[in-house]
Amino acid sequence: MGPDADDERAVGVGPWPGGRPAWPDDDRYDPELLEHGDRRNVADRYRYWLVEAVRADLDRSRAGVHVAVENWRHDLNIGSVARTANAVNAGGFHVVGHRRWNRRGAMVTDRYLHVHHHDDAAALASWAAARGMPVLGVDNVSGAVPLETTDLPERVVLLLGQEGTGLTAGALAVCEAVLAIHQAGSTRSVNAGAAAAVALHAWVRRHVFGQVPGA
Repeated sequence: MGPDADDERAVGVGPWPGGRPAWPDDDRYDPELLEHGDRRNVADRYRYWLVEAVRADLDRSRAGVHVAVENWRHDLNIGSVARTANAVNAGGFHVVGHRRWNRRGAMVTDRYLHVHHHDDAAALASWAAARGMPVLGVDNVSGAVPLETTDLPERVVLLLGQEGTGLTAGALAVCEAVLAIHQAGSTRSVNAGAAAAVALHAWVRRHVFGQVPGA
C-alpha cells in the first residue's frame, strides 16, 4: 500500500492550495479550515465555509416542510431524524418534550438546521397554527390514512413519535391527520429515523419533483 493511500480515502479536502497567500478574500471562509483542511461531511460547495455561512446560505432555499419528534425517553433515533431533515433542507427541526436530546446520530447536521423546542404537542400546534401550517402525524395507528396516497401540503409539520410507543395521546390530539407507512412484514412499526426518511421522501417527490400521489 502506497504512502498516499490514507489521504486518498480521507473525507474532505486538505489545506487551501497555495497556503495563506492564496486564501480567498471572502468572509464566508473559516481561517482554521483554510489552514488545516476541511474534513467535515458537507457538500463540496461549502468546503472551508464557516458554519454560520453555510446555515445562512441554506436559509435562502429552506423547504416548506418542518420535522418534529417527541422526546420523552431520549430516543437514540432523534439524531437520525435531524440528519434526514438536514438532507432535505427542512424549514425547521422541532423537539417536543425534554430539551436535551441525543445528538449522536445527527452527525453535527443539527448545526445547519433551525432547531426549536416545545414543552408539549399543544405548544408545537400553537407554533404551527400561527404560521398557517397543519400538523400531520406519522404513525401506524387506527384511523391513520396511507402516506403513499396522501397529497402532502407544501407547508406542513410532520410529527413523529418514539420507538415502541409511537405518538402520545397528546400528540395525536393536535394532528389534523395521521399518516401510516405501508408495511407488510411482522413488525408493527418502523423507528422514527426510518419513518422520517420515508415521509420526507414522499414530500420531496411531491414538491420537488411534482409527482402527485395516484396520478
